[in-house]
Amino acid sequence: MIARVAWLLARPGRAGAAALALPVTAFAIVTTLLLGVLGGAQSFWTWTDDIGITYQALAVIALVLLVVPLLSLGGAAARLSARRRDDRLATLRLLGATPAAVGTLAVLEAAVLALAGALVGVVGYFALVPALGLIVFRGEPLGAAGVLLGWEALVAVPVGVVLLAVVSAVVGLRRVVISPLGVRTKDEAPRMHWLRFAIGAAVVALGFLLMSALQVAGSMLVVFAFLAAAFGGSLAVLNLVGPWVLRLVASGQAKRAKTPARLIAARLVLESPKAAWRQVSGVAMTSFMAVFAGTGVAVLGAIGASPDAEMADLVVDLRTGIIITVVGSFLMVACSVGVNQAAGVLDRADLYRSLGMLGMPVETMDAARRRAVLSPLRITAIGSAVIAAVVMLPITGIALIVDPLSLLVIAAVLAAGIGVVWLGLVATRPVLERAAVA
Repeated sequence: MIARVAWLLARPGRAGAAALALPVTAFAIVTTLLLGVLGGAQSFWTWTDDIGITYQALAVIALVLLVVPLLSLGGAAARLSARRRDDRLATLRLLGATPAAVGTLAVLEAAVLALAGALVGVVGYFALVPALGLIVFRGEPLGAAGVLLGWEALVAVPVGVVLLAVVSAVVGLRRVVISPLGVRTKDEAPRMHWLRFAIGAAVVALGFLLMSALQVAGSMLVVFAFLAAAFGGSLAVLNLVGPWVLRLVASGQAKRAKTPARLIAARLVLESPKAAWRQVSGVAMTSFMAVFAGTGVAVLGAIGASPDAEMADLVVDLRTGIIITVVGSFLMVACSVGVNQAAGVLDRADLYRSLGMLGMPVETMDAARRRAVLSPLRITAIGSAVIAAVVMLPITGIALIVDPLSLLVIAAVLAAGIGVVWLGLVATRPVLERAAVA
């Protein structure tokens, strides 16, 4: 019986097959990139000489800078089209379905979609292995064998992706079970407490202290732990503070709005600050990455050419690592932007359809949608860059952060990230047009 109901719920609704294809695509991208990042980093841990420890410290920084955003993208993937699922499950709950039945359906759907995406992602990783093997470090390519993960990782990563989806489904299910009518009529306003900001400030301050204590760390293991905690904690806390800040700013914009597009944009953010944050969270990670890349380029400029062969290799490898990290970040941003913006239109299809029936032009809807994304984007880009600068300040100093070359790289990366979001808005305009006239 449960299987039959699950099959009926899985059938495409008015949003079409895209409501199912989007989360599967997102899970596939997350799995491919996560396996690729882990595969590329594992070679560094085979080097046991003195300079190898330096490479391992840099690998820890790169892993945290890439894996934390990937996990965030995975969490967003688990919530894609959640309104569609929650609406249908809430309807079943109102018709008399038990909480256990509703819970089973939610977990089953989330697990199947995540598993399908993860399996596709594993295939994508195998297709990526030859290209990863061509990357040169310490004067020679890593090789396909060097970046090929063992079966344990190939099993653990998809299982982790599925678990992430299941946990997200269970957490989201609480509202469906407790207040199905509120979910169905969408009358529950999101709650954002100022404690989010307080916790975020405390985590950033702790990251600053950990980076300041690196010189007195007793062992390299402690150094690695401090680096991972400082960078990982600061990146993770962006997802906690971001929605609260966006809600605060949107509240003021809604009160001052003088055009329909501005008012609708502010209300779109206030309707779900978390959804608004997911639209721009990729650029938050890129802004953080921009400061890392900019200071890294400034460090390379300060080192200059070195007569020592080992140091010369390190300089070249640092440049390679910065390029790979930035490119990986932009891949995540592009995936996150495209999938989240398309999902945002599908989730609000009823709203856009109603506005169309009231006679609002699609141009006005699109202007409101663009402002609902680009306005939070400016706040996100600047705020994330400032947090990154604060965390890196103890090990780089202010001189390297404000170095002209560093500022040029930071500005270029931020501009590219904003450009990717703008292109995502343009690319998803046809989705909005179809939703408005459906």
